[in-house]
Amino acid sequence: MQAMLASPSYLQTPRASAADFWQVLDDPAEWSAFGNALDGDTAGGRWESMVAVEGMHCAACALSVEAALMQVPGVTEAQVNAASRRARVVWSPAATRPSRWFEASAGAGYPLMPAGSASASARRTRETRMALWRWLVSGLCMMQVMMYAYPAYVARPGDMSADAAQLLRWASWVLTLPVLLFSCGPFFRNAWRDLRIGRIGMDLPVAFGVLITFALGSAATFDPTGPLGHEVYFDSLTMFVFFLLTGRWLEARLRDRTAGALEALMHRLPESVERLDADGGWSRMSVRRIVAGDVLRVRPGEAFPVDGVLIEGDTSADEALLTGESRPVPRPCGSRVLAGSHNLAALVQVRVESAGEDTRFAQIVQLMDRAALDKPRLAQLADRVARPFLWAVLVSAAAAALVWWHVDPGRALMVAVAVLIVTCPCALSLAAPAAMLASAGALARGGVLCANLQALEALASVDTVIFDKTGTLTGGTLRLERVYCRRGWMPGDALEIGAALGAQSLHPTARALSDAWQAQFRAPPGWKVSHLAETAGEGVEAHAIRIKGCDRTAHPLRLGCAAFCSVPALQVDAPQIHLSDDKGWLASFVLAEELRPDAAEAVAALKDQGIAVRLLSGDRDAAVRAIAARAGIAAAQGDCTPEDKLEVLWQLQAAGREVAMIGDGLNDGPSLARANASFAFGDAVPISRARADFVVPGGTLAAVPKAIAQARRTLRVVRQNLFWAAAYNALCVPLAVAGWLPAWLAGIGMAVSSLTVVLNAVRLAAPAAGATEAAS
Repeated sequence: MQAMLASPSYLQTPRASAADFWQVLDDPAEWSAFGNALDGDTAGGRWESMVAVEGMHCAACALSVEAALMQVPGVTEAQVNAASRRARVVWSPAATRPSRWFEASAGAGYPLMPAGSASASARRTRETRMALWRWLVSGLCMMQVMMYAYPAYVARPGDMSADAAQLLRWASWVLTLPVLLFSCGPFFRNAWRDLRIGRIGMDLPVAFGVLITFALGSAATFDPTGPLGHEVYFDSLTMFVFFLLTGRWLEARLRDRTAGALEALMHRLPESVERLDADGGWSRMSVRRIVAGDVLRVRPGEAFPVDGVLIEGDTSADEALLTGESRPVPRPCGSRVLAGSHNLAALVQVRVESAGEDTRFAQIVQLMDRAALDKPRLAQLADRVARPFLWAVLVSAAAAALVWWHVDPGRALMVAVAVLIVTCPCALSLAAPAAMLASAGALARGGVLCANLQALEALASVDTVIFDKTGTLTGGTLRLERVYCRRGWMPGDALEIGAALGAQSLHPTARALSDAWQAQFRAPPGWKVSHLAETAGEGVEAHAIRIKGCDRTAHPLRLGCAAFCSVPALQVDAPQIHLSDDKGWLASFVLAEELRPDAAEAVAALKDQGIAVRLLSGDRDAAVRAIAARAGIAAAQGDCTPEDKLEVLWQLQAAGREVAMIGDGLNDGPSLARANASFAFGDAVPISRARADFVVPGGTLAAVPKAIAQARRTLRVVRQNLFWAAAYNALCVPLAVAGWLPAWLAGIGMAVSSLTVVLNAVRLAAPAAGATEAAS
């Protein structure tokens, strides 16, 4: 499979070879290469596959692909993004196979390739090269045709004989043929494809315009005294095609800059790696065959292909993509390295902890993949408008031709051509998605992963930010400071039980006990835990049996907040966690926590943006208010259950507030889902990441005000793009209908319109001028 994906032979082989390629994709072993099982059942459950779509140019194309895919029995969902040229397909193995919906899309004129495959990249490279050749041919022919047309514009009566004028027309006609047959090939193919399947696309008006213009020029060349007149329009035709191809080529380059980050990300991992064999030698093999426990050798300059621990060698790593940290990070022997980061300094050996879809890198890829497929509300509106608008374009062109026909049939057809060309809604369809994708790329480079493009619109209007405390406003790692325990118990014994329970939880306070035990004793706790149940935001309960010794009694235990353990809290303004058994209170653990270094600065930046900041936490109220005061937050509330947080959020939204929720714990999941926009921070638990609109792997709080500033910039750019697209059509359509806009100028206007939208969106790829930028 990898060999086939890497080879571009499929791109130029006959249909039989394409069918063979699709049959390879029907092997269940290959599905994970471009998708994942949604229900956990790889055989009978639903699958989600990510594919690259070729041949798309606009929103109408995306609608055609979606329609073709949804007609395949077994395909339950299809999302296609014209800007990123990617599709998400949800399908059932019980009802269909990839070859069927691959063939359906290809039959509609839009071949599919597994996302991230080398052949998809090779095909795009070849298409870009061919587009450049078409542009060069059209430009060369345009210049020569303009040279032949120039004498007719400047000659006075009697300066040029009829034979000379006819010779120049014939020369122009011959030089227009390469433009028509070669440079215009994509327009005709796409138009014919749309007509064949009974749909309308944005290349159809262009194809009609080109054919009508060439037909008029040919008629004037072969029969100058005919009813269509003696005017030839080869100069207008070649100029229009040249400017249109210029616009599309530049647009594709700019779009690759903004939407191509995902493919670059997916190609960040090496295809193969050196693994330690049983005989002590090293052999190179595919990364897909690596499993947990393997030992790999990574050379300087190579990317780490897995999450693992360095067991030999000290180095530094580039983790900018994963954490937002732009400087190299020291990674001595014994430290953890992440897939997708780059080894910068030395040859090292890594013991694999997780590989493939289990790595943080794979989670980031999945987030960005989904983001590239999201259609913001404004983009969905443009999609709905695009096809009816195209029908209106065709009707308007026909009406304009009828109005002008009685004046001059040749002029009437050229007016129709101008209307067809100038009103193509490419700019409208690109206005929102181009800006959103550029902004998502800028946020990713700044350490914020956008899991939901729709949330950028909501984030731009946020006026209230709610922080969780532990692991969000404070650092994710807590330090055990003191242990109080029941008479007859030693602090170390109490810690051992607490560590055994804490290791089963993802909450930072529980993990702090496990970390403290490991740091002191370097061995697992001597208790076996069973019948574990965790209550979000409150604690865990389980039965524990001592592994060593004669006592094999299962002790019922609880670890969590004071209320959960039915014990009184200690009168100290610090985080604490309690342990109880069937006899009551057993121990209390006092923890120390620190604000993140940039917490106060981030809160100040949010206030400068006119945003109200609140702090809600399940920790003791006194400890919460102390942390809030240090961060500069006036509104703070402690002792909050998940229901309490949700209630506060509801009240704020009922009062008309737009709320962003920032958290990292299991108890934050409902609030993250309910908020208008949400951030999951640091090593957030899976449910928080799944519910959040944005993920900040590096845990930098300054990313929040910067993301809000970026969202506001994005919404302004989208509005500017939509205004430009609407103003352009409102101005140019009347001019074209009135006959004041020649075809070549209409082509320039169409190209400039699309380029203006994309160039305006590209500005968002640069970092925001500052986190304190306010909405206009």
